[in-house]
Amino acid sequence: MYLFFFYLVLADEEFDELCFEFGLELDEITSEKELISKEQGDSKASGASDVILYKIDVPANRYDLLCLEGLVRGLQVFKNKLDAPRYTRVSPVSGQPQRLIITKETAAVRPHAVAAVLRNITFTQERYDSFIELQEKLHQNICRKRSLVAIGTHDLDTISGPFTYTAKPPGDICFKPLNQTKEYTATQLMSLYKSDSHLKHYLHIIEDKPVYPIIYDSNGIVLSMPPIINGDHTKITLKTKNVFIECTATDLTKAKIVLDMMVTMFSQYCSKPFTESTENIAQLLTRMCLLSRATGVGDEIEVEIPPTRSDVIHACDIMEDAAIAYGFNNITRTTPRTYTVANQFPLNKLTELLRQDLAAAGFTEALNFALCSQEDIGDKLGKKISETRAVHISNPKTAEFQVARTTLLPGLLKTIAANRKMPLPLKLFEISDVVLKDDTKGRYSTFFPGRCAEVFVHGKSVGRLGVLHPDVINRFELTMPCSALEIDIEPFL
Repeated sequence: MYLFFFYLVLADEEFDELCFEFGLELDEITSEKELISKEQGDSKASGASDVILYKIDVPANRYDLLCLEGLVRGLQVFKNKLDAPRYTRVSPVSGQPQRLIITKETAAVRPHAVAAVLRNITFTQERYDSFIELQEKLHQNICRKRSLVAIGTHDLDTISGPFTYTAKPPGDICFKPLNQTKEYTATQLMSLYKSDSHLKHYLHIIEDKPVYPIIYDSNGIVLSMPPIINGDHTKITLKTKNVFIECTATDLTKAKIVLDMMVTMFSQYCSKPFTESTENIAQLLTRMCLLSRATGVGDEIEVEIPPTRSDVIHACDIMEDAAIAYGFNNITRTTPRTYTVANQFPLNKLTELLRQDLAAAGFTEALNFALCSQEDIGDKLGKKISETRAVHISNPKTAEFQVARTTLLPGLLKTIAANRKMPLPLKLFEISDVVLKDDTKGRYSTFFPGRCAEVFVHGKSVGRLGVLHPDVINRFELTMPCSALEIDIEPFL
């Protein structure tokens, strides 16, 4: 959910309808004063702004709609008031593009980095605020609070390339961080920011690492220590004309998506906009910023996916946009060729009835993880883990998620332990799945362990399918992986 404020020539009802047609939901029309009044009372709201705010529910996969620039551009293209932009990469006047050199030391902490430059950009206070706000929204969204990706933006005219992304022991890193007056070592910075209400939430990402990531320019000036803080030397102002954007990451795909969003959303403010690095369904897709044309070969349509649309990963995503542009309300209702009558599983029906009765009896439902530690279902319950018939995770990332739970009791006990300060009595219940290993079932040696299944018809085994074991493949002198399905068709007669 995001708040936007902008001037409209549409009535509120018309804008609500436009959002719906575009696949968005206008959740609320409010103001800063009204929000404060609701939360803190009228006395606190005096002096607050009366500027109208539109609270819009943006789909989680539409990162290009997280800022005012992307939202307005998308709606204008949708209404055929603006041509869909075509993004191109251009070379600098010097002919030499900037380079970001990644050293092998970064593999130990944050191995990936991508970068781009926005040239000849013009900032106003509103544009600058939106630029910073988009970074923060991306950090909280796709970047997973900077754990997957961290964005750094710098005034390119204050530094010189090529740039080097490396990693060093924290005691060897020293620079003046953003909005500070003196230099600190990385170790001192970690202590300084433990009391910072904003940055303290990101310290855990690297504080236990033997080396910290750092980016230098060719003169040794520090651009940033991702994912914590930028250097003060390269900070962006309203006078900045060329912006160097770097994204360091543990996930390269998401880093590229984030870089695309930062560049494409604000390239419209460059002297040459959208340079960064333009029959019926084709027209509909173009309204959704997907430049399309009919190829003339049958019903084939060629669709160009811009870097702003990282959510398009399959042909069905394109058809969804075509339906949005056409208008869901304009689609003629038809009876499906086949239809079925849905019915609730008996087990699910029983559990729902039990939930209602237990809740009516004053119990509170708990919902715990299906994975737990070996200790939770073993030692803590007075059992040996080997006697629990537990299914073990082959590569657990944390000690809290080592096995699938064999009983609901540990989860409920841990919930009670975490709420010991609550008034008694605590009446909890949980109705959920447990996982027990069936020791009577073996695996077919023909198939790869864990990659095969048995086919049943009316409770009778009629065949099996899966990935063939490498030894089987080798015995037949094959070199490629093989999958197989073998069933008895006689039971279907």
